[in-house]
Amino acid sequence: MSRESILKTKSFDFAVRNIKMNKYLTKEHRAFEISGQLLRSGTSVGALIREAEHAESRKDFVHKLNIGLKEANESIYWLELLFATNYITKKMFDSLQADLLELIKMLISSIKTIKRNLQKT
Repeated sequence: MSRESILKTKSFDFAVRNIKMNKYLTKEHRAFEISGQLLRSGTSVGALIREAEHAESRKDFVHKLNIGLKEANESIYWLELLFATNYITKKMFDSLQADLLELIKMLISSIKTIKRNLQKT
């Protein structure tokens, strides 16, 4: 399986977990605003990876992955806030953060590889 397809799968899986987290937060805590922020940024990561599949150029591909990277980083911020304000448990936080950190590392690696290949051509 290529790095991009692993990235696509992992970002989709995170989006599913993120949607389930949103359901939990809105039902159990009525935390509509903050859970909505996490929902938007967390699901954007996978959407941008999908967009990148049909990028107009390699530079456009890198640009979309960079935006996905920013969205993943923003998602960590919302998770940290949710944990700091006791909306989610340490176990929930650690698990979701681990998924995001893995996505971030994969995105950074993909971006660096593509940029390096662009410089060679």
